[in-house]
Amino acid sequence: MIADWGDLRIFLTLARERKLAAAARKLGISHPTVARRVKALEQAIGARLFDRLPDHFVLTAAGEELMADVQAMEQAAESIHRRSAGLAATANKGTVRLSAGEAMTAFIARHLPRLRRNLQCIEIELDSRHLLANLSKREADLMIREQVPDLASIVTRKLGHVAYAVYGGGDLAQRDADPACLRAAPWAGFDDDHSYMPGQRWLLDLLDGGRPAVRVNNWLVMHEAAAAGAGLAVLPCYLGDGDPRLRRIGPVLPRVAPEQWLLVHDDLRSLPRVRAVMDVLVQLFQEERAALEGRGSARPHEARPGPTARPRKTGQPALYSVP
Repeated sequence: MIADWGDLRIFLTLARERKLAAAARKLGISHPTVARRVKALEQAIGARLFDRLPDHFVLTAAGEELMADVQAMEQAAESIHRRSAGLAATANKGTVRLSAGEAMTAFIARHLPRLRRNLQCIEIELDSRHLLANLSKREADLMIREQVPDLASIVTRKLGHVAYAVYGGGDLAQRDADPACLRAAPWAGFDDDHSYMPGQRWLLDLLDGGRPAVRVNNWLVMHEAAAAGAGLAVLPCYLGDGDPRLRRIGPVLPRVAPEQWLLVHDDLRSLPRVRAVMDVLVQLFQEERAALEGRGSARPHEARPGPTARPRKTGQPALYSVP
C-alpha cells in the first residue's frame, strides 16, 4: 500500500513537466531528490513508471494507469482544500485573495478604503497577473477577467465593460485626433507577446504595418510612459482620465470595450467572507460605471460612502451563474 502522497505528487509533476530540472523547480526541491523519490515509488509499486530518454521522461503503460488515479487524488485533495475554507467557525473572517490584470488591480487598490469600510474583519490580497489564476488550486479566491474559462466549476457575474481611448502627455497632449496626425506620432504599446491586450489590434491597424516606438509588457508601465510624453497610448479610461498629466485625444474607441467578469469557484461562492467581497465589488462597479465607461472622472470620491456588504437570507438564490 502506498501512503505517501508526497511521492505521488512528485510522480505527477514529473509526468507533466517531463524533465527532472523542470519538475524540481516546480516542486521547490533538488532534481536528485525527484529522481530518488520516483525510484522509491517504482520499487514500492514493483513496476517501472517512466522510460528515461536522453532529454526527457516518458510514462510507461504502468505509469499511465497510475497517472489517472493520482490525478483523481489530486482533484479530491484540491476540493478538500477549497471546502476547508468554509469549515472554520470564523468563516466570515480571514483573507480573500483577488486576482486581476495590473490595470484593474490598480483600480481596485485605489478604492480599497471604500471597499474595506465594512469589511474590517477581512484581509484582502491583490494578485496582479496577466494569466488566469487557477481557482481550483486556490491560487485565488476571486478573479476579475475579460474572458470566462470554459470550466463547469467556475461561477461568474458580469460586472460591466471598460472603455479605452487614446491618451497623450507632455508635448503629445496637444495632438489632433485626426488619423493621419495620430499615425505620425510616436506610440507606446505592448510587445509582440502581449499584442492580444485590448486596443492593440486597433493601434496596429492605425499604424498600418508599423510598430510602436516604445513597447512594454505592463499597463502601468505604459501609463507612465504616456504620461511622461514618450508616446501616445491606448489606455483604459479609468486610468487615463484620472491622471492630470494625460489628456484624452478623441472619443472612446468604439470597438474596444471588453467586458469584465467576476469569477469564483463553485465551492467558495457561499463562504461568507468571499460573498462579502463579491458584493462590495459588484457595488463598486455599479457606482463607478461612468468612470469605467469613460463618461466621468476615475478619481476616488473621498466623501462617497463605501459599498456595504448586505447580509443574505438563508436559501436566497445566488446572483451568479455559469453562462
